[in-house]
Amino acid sequence: MLKKILVVAAATSLLALSACGDDSSSGTSSGSGSAPAASKLIVIITPSPDNVFFKAEQDAAAAQAKKLGYETLVLSHDDDPTKQSQEIDTAISRKAAAIILDNAGADASVTAIQRAKDASIPTFLIDREINKTGVAVAQIVSNNAQGAGLGGTEFAKLMGNKGEYAELTGKPTDTNAGVRSQGYHGVLDQYPDLKMVAQQSANWDQAEALQKTQTILQAHPNIKGIIAGNDTMALGAWAAVQAAKKDIIVTGFDGSPDVVASILKNGIKATVLQPASKISEMAVDQADAYIKAGGKTDQPEKQSVDCVLVNPDNAKSVSNFAVAS
Repeated sequence: MLKKILVVAAATSLLALSACGDDSSSGTSSGSGSAPAASKLIVIITPSPDNVFFKAEQDAAAAQAKKLGYETLVLSHDDDPTKQSQEIDTAISRKAAAIILDNAGADASVTAIQRAKDASIPTFLIDREINKTGVAVAQIVSNNAQGAGLGGTEFAKLMGNKGEYAELTGKPTDTNAGVRSQGYHGVLDQYPDLKMVAQQSANWDQAEALQKTQTILQAHPNIKGIIAGNDTMALGAWAAVQAAKKDIIVTGFDGSPDVVASILKNGIKATVLQPASKISEMAVDQADAYIKAGGKTDQPEKQSVDCVLVNPDNAKSVSNFAVAS
């Protein structure tokens, strides 16, 4: 009987050791394989990396996390709140140390982020805010109001403070879309000879911006300028302008490589650079500090980083959403 008890005890001990395992696990961007220990995994979730801005976010966050000794799981929600919710559940099930998130909707994201918080997994938001505080640990975004002020001022200058223009706005569910539009109009509405003849959402999308601009140009043949809420829409608008063989001013917002290249070729006239890489690195650094401090932070939840105007004067110094010092 004693021998049987000893055998069972030994087997139990071996099983316990096996379950503990070790903390080492290779990083993955596909979600396959065994989960690293909680303190070793940072999950990074953004919209589609087909947009170079979000690709820059992913790359910068993953590189900084690995530099600090974490494994990473990089996912894309494609601006689908349901998919985002599933990916946050993945982070919860894998007992992630933290989530870095460029969210899929200011209202639609709150419940999933709260679910992560309830599971003791902190979320650090980048680029886009949500319409609730106290759920995410940090909301680190570009200073969209300041950036839109820069963009609006440059657009007015390029227009000579007069003439008909159109505005392409982003997704109505994204707070950045409204903030940028308000920032533009905080400047443009000061000039009585600047007349907005069309304002349409192109949902941050290049193909939609192309189609919307074609329609606008047909309805308003005397249009002189188009101000876009992001660079993807600016590229769509510029393609439509080129196809129509019109001399129309186009400006954007983001500081994407394609628009910077267009500025250098005297195409799109200006953009406003968001420091995507810097913000992503800040989020990872703050997540690391939060984890090491046992769930405490010395940073405010709402944080903003100033944007930079990009035009022919400084476009040569811009690379990968950063201006060389």
